[in-house]
Parts: sequence; structure tokens; C-alpha cells
Amino acid sequence: MAMSTGALLCDWFSSATDTGDMGIKMESFSSKDMAMKAQNKILSRMASKSMVQMFIDDTSSEILDEFYRVSKIHSGNRTEAQKVVKDLVKVVVKVGVLFRHDRFSTEELSLAQDFKKKLHQGVMTAISFQEVEFTFDKAVMTELLTDCRDILLKLVEKHLTPKSLGRIRHVFNHYSDQDLLTNLYTPGGPLWPNLTKICRDLNKLVEEGKL
Repeated sequence: MAMSTGALLCDWFSSATDTGDMGIKMESFSSKDMAMKAQNKILSRMASKSMVQMFIDDTSSEILDEFYRVSKIHSGNRTEAQKVVKDLVKVVVKVGVLFRHDRFSTEELSLAQDFKKKLHQGVMTAISFQEVEFTFDKAVMTELLTDCRDILLKLVEKHLTPKSLGRIRHVFNHYSDQDLLTNLYTPGGPLWPNLTKICRDLNKLVEEGKL
């Protein structure tokens, strides 16, 4: 089952610049570089590399870098911000490898479609909340992210280690935190420019048919 580069990121959840908004330095943190390293490490253990290609494209990596900035600004904890994005990248790459090598059963592929639909719903809702100010509903976004988490866990539970399943929980629990979401969707707040960039790039992926 072939999937496009951008779709692999956005269907399973969604180049770094040197500085973020508000003058915050990225400190050489690049989700794309991280994805390259994770991909090479995982694929180096496999016999066939004939289908190797980058799982995270430029637009997707820009979204990830904004996620990093959001986490860092909100928490004030650079280490935790890096860890959550690293966990996300590892999950994306591992799920991408499973797909590329046809490891999912027919039943699991049906779950994958459920996940894709739920994630698409979440993305469109997130964009709508950003475009129409003061429509944001934290309970709705939290529920959508929680549903995505649970479907993804069910999809990969037979293929990934407990450690990897923990990474999935970490990522979704982190970004479904209602305080973080409320700060993110506060018009004129410190995270609003980051949200604007995230939604711009999500829109681009939707327009390109990757999401």
C-alpha cells in the first residue's frame, strides 16, 4: 500500500528554520534531520531498502517544527518539547515502514481508514477554529485527539513494542492538554502565530490531496 510522503505524516497523526516566533531560537532542532536519522536507523535493520524514501516532507517537517515551538513556549521546557516531537517522528517513521512493507492485515487496514477519517476531521476542525475566531471548543479538540490516539493504538498494538505504544500516548496526551489548546487558540496570544503557520501548512497538504 503506497502512500505519499506528506500523507504518511498527516494520515498518521501530520525545513526547519533557525528561529521561531518571538525570537526563540530553534537551537539546531530540526524535525526533518531527526526523521532522517530515525528512518535510517530503522531501515538499517531490514534486509531490503529498495523502497526507501523520506517519510516526512518539507511541509510536514515545518508543521513538526511549529509543534516543537508550541510545546517549548507553553511549557518553558526545551527538553520535554524535543522529546515529544522526537516521539512523534519515531511513530511516524515506524508506522510508515509497516505500511511500506505491507505488514497490516485487512482488518487493520480498515482501522487505518478509520484513523485517516478521524484525523482528517480533526485537521479540518482545527483549521476552522483558527479561521473563525472565538469558535474554539477545547472539549471537541480533546475528544478528536483522544479518538485518534485510541484508533492508532489499536492499529499498531500487534506490531510495535510497549515503549513505542507509550510514545503514541505521550504525543497525543501532550497535545490534547486543554491548557495547551486554550493557549494555542487565544487570538493575539503568544502561540497564535504558531497556530496560524500550522493551519496554513495543513491547508496546503489538504489542497495537495495529501490529507
